[in-house]
Amino acid sequence: MKYKNILLTGGSGNLGSAILSSERFQNLLTPNHYKLDICNKESISNFLKNNKFDAVIHCAALTSMVECERNPVNAINTNIIGACNLVNEVLKKEADQGNEIRFIYISTDGVYERAEGNYSENSPTIPDSVYGWTKLGAECAVNTLSNYCIIRTSFFDPKKIKFEESPDDVYTSKLAIMELVDAIKIILESDFIGTINVGNRRISNYALFKRYILELKPCKLSQIESKLPFKLPKDSSMDVTLWEKIKDNNL
Repeated sequence: MKYKNILLTGGSGNLGSAILSSERFQNLLTPNHYKLDICNKESISNFLKNNKFDAVIHCAALTSMVECERNPVNAINTNIIGACNLVNEVLKKEADQGNEIRFIYISTDGVYERAEGNYSENSPTIPDSVYGWTKLGAECAVNTLSNYCIIRTSFFDPKKIKFEESPDDVYTSKLAIMELVDAIKIILESDFIGTINVGNRRISNYALFKRYILELKPCKLSQIESKLPFKLPKDSSMDVTLWEKIKDNNL
């Protein structure tokens, strides 16, 4: 391992839990919400002063699209202000110990407009949701660090696919959760600094999920829009050329 001790936030969430269960990372610090509350500056300060680490994987966030729309104040407090609090304390810790801390931030494809697809890292960021705006806000704070990587992505857990039909006219770059865990490990240990799209090449939701649910039925977006509590983007696919290059160079 390139890094001796890694601080993982959001260890009880879907991605954090997958990172833990994967056993791909050694010497993980995984404080619960009571030991490290990113919405509480004093909590972060105390934890960082009393623990040694040389890398951070920041997964903690309010990720429910529905909850973010219903309660934007909570989304802002957790996703933007929480990330800013953590970044501020990491900057202080770097100054105190005289060396940089590797910082991996899990963002979302929701920072893009998600209408035409094939978004590159340099495409305009025009979120179509509260969640997307709050994650973009957090990216601004992360960009003040020196040794960082912002991962724009979208993932799913194949074990938790519960729907019986999926639109074949909606496109994505989603990847399975354990594929993202592998990607995080590669990027963490790489020298890449900046923002990167991580996902699969453009594929329809139906074709993607059909790989895991053989009895899945195709449908159209217009058939299911009224059933969804949030707007489903037409095409959130990303240009993942940079990710594929880094992956090939580090395998």
